[in-house]
Amino acid sequence: MTDLENRIDQGVGRAPADIVLKGGRFFDLVTGDLVASDIALCGDTVVGTCGDYEGREVIDISGQIVVPGFIDTHLHIESSLVTPHEFDRCVLPYGVTTAICDPHEIANVLGTEGIQFFLDSAEQTIMDVRVQLSSCVPATHLETAGADLPIERLLPFRGHDKVIGLAEFMNFPGVIHKDPVAIAKLEAFQGAHIDGHAPLLRGKDLNGYLSVGIRTEHECTTAGEALEKIRKGMHILVREGSVSKDLHALIPIITERLSPYLALCTDDRNPLDIAEEGHLDYMIRTAIAEGVAPLAVYRAASISAAKAFGLRDRGLVAPGWRADLVVIDSLESCKAQMVFSAGRRVTDALFATRKPVAPVGLDSVRARIVKAADFAVPVAEGETPVIGVMPGKIITEHRRFRLPTSGNQSTVDLERDIIKVAVIERHGKNGNHANGFVQGFGLRKGAIASTVGHDSHNICVVGVSEEDMAIAANRLSDIKGGFVVVEDGKVTGEIALPVAGLMSLEPFETVRDTLVDLRKAAYALGTTLAEPFLQVAFLPLPVIPHLKISDKGMVDVDRFCLIG
Repeated sequence: MTDLENRIDQGVGRAPADIVLKGGRFFDLVTGDLVASDIALCGDTVVGTCGDYEGREVIDISGQIVVPGFIDTHLHIESSLVTPHEFDRCVLPYGVTTAICDPHEIANVLGTEGIQFFLDSAEQTIMDVRVQLSSCVPATHLETAGADLPIERLLPFRGHDKVIGLAEFMNFPGVIHKDPVAIAKLEAFQGAHIDGHAPLLRGKDLNGYLSVGIRTEHECTTAGEALEKIRKGMHILVREGSVSKDLHALIPIITERLSPYLALCTDDRNPLDIAEEGHLDYMIRTAIAEGVAPLAVYRAASISAAKAFGLRDRGLVAPGWRADLVVIDSLESCKAQMVFSAGRRVTDALFATRKPVAPVGLDSVRARIVKAADFAVPVAEGETPVIGVMPGKIITEHRRFRLPTSGNQSTVDLERDIIKVAVIERHGKNGNHANGFVQGFGLRKGAIASTVGHDSHNICVVGVSEEDMAIAANRLSDIKGGFVVVEDGKVTGEIALPVAGLMSLEPFETVRDTLVDLRKAAYALGTTLAEPFLQVAFLPLPVIPHLKISDKGMVDVDRFCLIG
């Protein structure tokens, strides 16, 4: 008997279902009703609702509610600091049954080898990991990446079963000004899904950007911006990650009327934040607590997300739909009691069935050794540009100050919370080193360094002491990448991320526990930021307004150029 015939027999009740969930209710995302019903599963598919069923396995879920599995519509698994296998084990128990990832970070370090690693991993994970092909490697000409991915290197991946389309097109100036490389990639993916990435882009420039077929946006930081983009046909991915926190600002648009044009994403959360708060479940219960109608946010978390990305088989608890299900205690608390991925109950034993995938990029940190003198900044005439950190945002301000001096050097100004920042090329290509200043970290001493530095993932280090900055940067080479905290000449905290300088080889529990100690070390330096490490990681991101720094120098993102 075929799979389809089995489904029919179990759906009409001629044969017992493989699994029956009894005694609960399911949340109907069409009508908004909570429906008391058995839920029958045949293999990976829901085959029965709104009735009573017999099953080979019967699971009592009395008093509980079944909702469709959650879909994280935009994230970079690398930024969770763990491999795809560990991300799967960490996040799936929270009800995230589908993750649409852009391996942009590892692609900027390793190129096609990094994309292949993610595709190989996606074929083994229990969670359905879908891959968007990284569209901007390198992201811009204003930084040194480890790889270059012209369209010719992306096309061989286009037909892969796990590939949806083209990932976030960050180079929106390249689109608007018809850059030939950007146009070639967009031409090749006409008719396929193309993710957007256009922070603060409005008006006619936005119209031009959208005219090439871009359909989604996860960079909206205000309700007004989101509404304009919805009116112009974009599907808004409401984001709440470890650094980028836009949920509260976008609460006004999360309504039943607009929910068909919304989805949720994290972009990204680390294991410590997941342990302390949760994942998409955190977004759902936070939105409801802020007054959002449950129907609106649960739609955004599943059916609306599925439709936005052409995943036509999931997003409802209904016959014929993929059995990605989350059993929760209540709509308001959204605490997963049980999770089913393609009809399989998620357990440790299920994770044990996965085949391992060999790590890649274990020798990708090839930075030159630096010394304290390398962090000197000559006195400039007039005011000095200073990156202004905005807590909870990856957008930064372009501030200007007259800085104190010592001899012919500009120095830190702790009274105004201005310290040094540097980016050091780490791919072994040119040895570039650029210095500048940043305001808003709250550091009173020491240094923090990272090989996670979006998008090109060069070494980024912030600090009060040049000596500590040099120690921190050099230590990253010793541990093959990661995060390092240095205080008074001593390493006081570190985490090794040897997989492309981005991901740990350790279980997510170990990473989570190490991050606790790492945060304590950073807080001991005086930082006032809740997530200082990922804030460091976004300082070199030259596609996000307004002022950033790369290995080539300070970047005026609004003018899309280097400044002296």
